[in-house]
Amino acid sequence: MLSNFGLASFIFAATFCVQTTAHAADVTLWTRPDGAAFTPPLVKAFNDRGGDQIKLEIVPANQLIQKFATAIAGGSPPDGLSLDLVFTPALAQKGQLADLSEWAKSLPYFKSLSPAHISVATYDGKIYGMPFAVDASLLFWNKKLFAAAGLPPDIPPKNWAEIEAMAGKINNPENGIYGYYFSGSCGGCGIFTFTPYIWASGGDILSADGKKVTIDTPQMRDALSFHHGMIEKGLLPEGSGSDTGSNFLSFGNGNIGISGLGAFAIGVFSSKPDLDYGVTLIPGENGGASSFLGGENLVVTKGTSPEKVAVIEDFLEFSYSPAQQAAAARLGNLPVRTDIADQVLKGLDERFVTAAKAVSIGKTPYATTFNELFNDANGPYAQLMADGMFGDDLDDAIATAQESMQDIIDSAK
Repeated sequence: MLSNFGLASFIFAATFCVQTTAHAADVTLWTRPDGAAFTPPLVKAFNDRGGDQIKLEIVPANQLIQKFATAIAGGSPPDGLSLDLVFTPALAQKGQLADLSEWAKSLPYFKSLSPAHISVATYDGKIYGMPFAVDASLLFWNKKLFAAAGLPPDIPPKNWAEIEAMAGKINNPENGIYGYYFSGSCGGCGIFTFTPYIWASGGDILSADGKKVTIDTPQMRDALSFHHGMIEKGLLPEGSGSDTGSNFLSFGNGNIGISGLGAFAIGVFSSKPDLDYGVTLIPGENGGASSFLGGENLVVTKGTSPEKVAVIEDFLEFSYSPAQQAAAARLGNLPVRTDIADQVLKGLDERFVTAAKAVSIGKTPYATTFNELFNDANGPYAQLMADGMFGDDLDDAIATAQESMQDIIDSAK
């Protein structure tokens, strides 16, 4: 997921600026390193048209939100900000963002823009951010290990029973081969690759408005039990329970049969030509499919002049054009427009085509306290993963998480 999992180091870690000379309007835009692959060339293409210019600064991911808050307090924020979409609700609630509703809804392709991105950018019925980059969680399977275990290499699991059965056939710990992998002490990894199991089974973890925790459900219980069972059978490496995300990409080593990852990993694994794998949407207990939609929303700081808002809107429309969506796709970014996805991805890795299907059905939890709930390594969701999957008291794990998460939400009101 192009989300806050500490994966930015795979792309860019340092601050980078695109310098421009003074023009009709110079608009400042901040983004995080996750967008460093496609945003600088996009900005350059926009600036090369002449006229209004975007001045881009790439800020380390773990500093972006705090730097933005400090800049607002000091009276010198950027005009625009491309940020992890999960933080859009918090900034909108704080009144720090400009309302883009009228312009957004005027776009002829508005309804084809990533629904999850628009959903978390909507506050009190108004739209405060626009889709800018998309990542999606997927299930990866190793075709070589499938074939070696006598499984059809081109047919992925379609439900939980098939995942467990296939993982069991692949599992060969004596030779360092394991059927499944999950980072057991990583809340961010869990929200990204575990929660879709629940969504695909008809459950949820939060109410639509993000005010009520809804994890004490049969779907959550069954999903945790499913993983607990695979762990008990030794289908995961022993160290997976303590993995805080540093080994999230263990699938790339070639000794894991099945693992949940993000579409971004397709690009990462391009350096591993011997890794023969497929991707599919994450299935529910009895079928169905879902995905966590990550990536970035582009927002405009409240108080930005109308002239500069218009430039940012122009820049967004430029980025939504088929040519620029195709250019971004060639750099590993999924299309934010579902109506041109096939056109944009034509000729690229077919696994990206599968990943793009997640944009229409994927979800992103709406939470103004996302970090505290899900990303915090010591937070309640990380603890739920650890206790619910690797512990022995599922009822207590769920009850504790339900109460702790609700307390975090209530205390933030």
